[in-house]
Formats: sequence, C-alpha cells, structure tokens
Amino acid sequence: MKTLHRFILRSYFGPFLMTFFISVFVLFMQFLWKWVDELVGKGLDYGTIVNLFFFASLSTVPLALPMAVLLSSLMTFGNLGEHYELAALKSSGLSLNRIMLPLFVFTVIISLLAFLFSNNLLPYTNLKMISKLYDIRSQKPALNIKEGVFYSGIEGYSIRIGSIDKNGTGIHDVMIFDRTDPSGNVGVTIAKNGNMISTADKRYLIISLADGSSYSEVSNQQPNDASHPFMMTHFKEQKVNIDLSGFKMNRTDEDLFKENHQMLNGSQLLAAIDTMNAEIAEDEINFYKALRAAYFNRSLRYWKKIDSTNAEISDSAFTTGFDHKSKMHIYEVASNSASNVKQAISSKINELDAERRAILRFKIEFWRKYSLSVACLIMLFIGAPLGSIIRKGGLGMPMVISVVLFIIFWVLSITGEKMSKEGLIPPELGMWLGCIIFLPLGILLTIIANADSAMFDTDGFMQKLRNFFTRRKKHKQV
Repeated sequence: MKTLHRFILRSYFGPFLMTFFISVFVLFMQFLWKWVDELVGKGLDYGTIVNLFFFASLSTVPLALPMAVLLSSLMTFGNLGEHYELAALKSSGLSLNRIMLPLFVFTVIISLLAFLFSNNLLPYTNLKMISKLYDIRSQKPALNIKEGVFYSGIEGYSIRIGSIDKNGTGIHDVMIFDRTDPSGNVGVTIAKNGNMISTADKRYLIISLADGSSYSEVSNQQPNDASHPFMMTHFKEQKVNIDLSGFKMNRTDEDLFKENHQMLNGSQLLAAIDTMNAEIAEDEINFYKALRAAYFNRSLRYWKKIDSTNAEISDSAFTTGFDHKSKMHIYEVASNSASNVKQAISSKINELDAERRAILRFKIEFWRKYSLSVACLIMLFIGAPLGSIIRKGGLGMPMVISVVLFIIFWVLSITGEKMSKEGLIPPELGMWLGCIIFLPLGILLTIIANADSAMFDTDGFMQKLRNFFTRRKKHKQV
C-alpha cells in the first residue's frame, strides 16, 4: 500500500468510526422516543432492556452507514483542504479522483458488508427486536400500589392501603376486595396494620395482616329469598397470598413472526413474492369459476337457445309466456342476482388489492437492502468533493451540511417508499428515489471539485462582503 493511501485511510478511519457511532446513537434515540411509553412502568429487568437495546441498535446500522460515510468523508477532505494538504497533493499532479481512490475501495467494501448485514443479519435482528417488543407491549404494568388509592391491576383483587411506611413493607389501614371465588361471591378483608413483601422469584405477593376482620358472602340456596347473608370473622393475624404470575413477561414463539417481510432475506423475499403472485392468480381463476357456476351458466344456456333460433334478443324474449306478476318476479330475481354479483366482485377486488399491497411491502423490503448499500458510495462522491470545496474540517459546518443533506435524502427515500406502498410508483423506483436524485449531485460536485471551484469558499465570500461595505462607506464619506 502506498504512503498516500495509508495517509488518506488513516485520516478517514477515525472520523468514520466516530460518526458511525454518533449516527447509531441518534437513530437509536429515535427508536427510544417512539417506544418509551411502552417500556416505562413495566418493571423490566436489566437483561431484557439490554437485550432489546442491543438489537434495536443493530437495526439502525444499514441507515447509519450512509450517514457516517457522508459526514466522515466531508470532515476528512475538509480537514485536508483547511490545512492545505489537499492543495499540496494536487500541486504534485494528483487529481481529486486519484486522491479519493483508497476511500472508494474502502467504501465499496463497506457497501458490500452493509448489503450482507441487511440480507443476512438484519432479518434475525428484526425478529429478535420485534418479538421482544411484542412481549413487552403485552406485559402488564409493574405492581404499583399507591397510598389511599384502590389498585385493581391484579386480576381478581382490588386493594386499598391508607399509608405505607418508608421502608416499603409496613402498611396501615388496609382493605382488600377478593373476587377470585368462581361462584361470584365477594370477600372483603379489613386490617389496621400489616406487612407487604414479594417472594424472591416475584411469583407471589404476601400480605401479612394484623388486627382485622374478614367479610364473605354466603351462597343463598333459596331462590325466592331476597336476603344477602354474609359471614364475618375477626382475626389477630392473617396472611393473604396473591399470585403475581400475570406480571411475568411471557416469551412468544418467534415462529409467529418469521413470515413477516422484515424477517426475510433477499432470496426468501423473492420466493414469497412469487408464491403470493401465484396464489392471487389461482384465486382469481377460482373466483371466476365459482361466479360462473353460481350465476352465469343457467343464463348462458338460455342465451345459446335463443341464439340458435336466430330470435331477436330482448327483455321480452326472456319473459314471453309469463303473466305480469311472474314477469315482475323474474325481474326482481335478476336484479338481486346482479346486485349479488356486483357485491361479490367488489369484495373480491378489495381482497385482491390488499394482497397486492402486501406484495408491495415485500418488494420494498427487497430493494431497500440494495438501495441503502449503494447509498454509501453515492454519499462518498457527495461528501469528499464537498469537503474539498468547503475546506472546513471538524464537526461544525460539515455536521450541519451533512445533516441537511442526509435529511433531504431520507425524506426522498421515505416519500418514495410511501408512494410505492400506495401503488403510485413501482417499488423499484420508489426505493431508489433518493439515490437517483443524489447521484447527479455527486457527479456535479466531483466535476466542480476537480475544477478547483471556490463556490463554497466562505473566507473569500466574507472578504468580498467586507470590501463591498468598505467601498460603500468611502463613497458616502466623499
């Protein structure tokens, strides 16, 4: 490897790693803001949270890579331009394309790795993340009994505690409504004091009560008796064991999610698309046969009979020989049949449209794997020439420009994806919309940078601005 190549790669590698992790963090925070309401108050253990956050971070990698390439290439060439290293390289006879060559090779490798990640690891990552999110969303909120408020989060119980000691276990003025009796009877337990602890495995809540009373309804065997007898018991000590297994997070079988388009690689997506297209074609044929057998065969035989006699086909030809009442009945039956056919066809069209929209989602996911990988290369040919034109390094102006450009790219990509989901444009075009628009921009910037244009020379611009105001000030003095 030449010294120049090592120098360029060494200058690029540090900013690339830094901007990549910054991009992952920013995209992960977007995920966190979206799902934070589902995570708070569920009493999740650290292992579950770390596991979810790990897979959520991995799911941002395909999108973080183009952003990291854009920002790091802009920073690298901005630093080289700011310290006149780029000018020294160009003065030695090297073109910008020659200087970018090692970064081009490196970015090609990054693009291939990005595709392999999206095609092979991302489906597994999405499966783990989405199944975990489903389990968390299905889980009940964590046990949270507050003072002076009835808590009904435990199935079959309603608990009110007047006050809770600072240690979290001592309780006072306790009232427990028990509705777990299958016969529907309600039991009420009232106590002045007690203790509340949960077992080590969080399976049971044990409430030890002191100096209280229990009231329970007694089943009335007399159907015509309107009285409601109950039994009252006084106690000095009593324990109430409440099952908390409903608060434990249950793991869902991941096989239920494996057919989702986000959990499939490229070959599986193509196979699923072919299968769905074949199923739609077969469904259309079967529907036509069923509709023909149910409504059209009888009318078709009658039409053939009329046609064989060369008779004029008209409404009267179908009702000849019938009285007025029978004719009205024939018209009513025909109208109902036509209405049923129309409704059946309309319902089947909506059903097939839904299936075709599902196919669009599979196609979108397939082309996403390629478009985000190619976007890494396009971002290099935008960031590197732009950095050499701006000649500003660091995280100041390069960060601002990169964020603005990437937001525009992402908005174009989202717009293309939504238009593809609605069937307005093909997925092949929608998922490549950002790349199609940014590719000419990259070519234009490369041409301008090779021509040593100073279109973004802020120092020169500010100097011209100062000269303008100086001349104007002198003119006024004269």
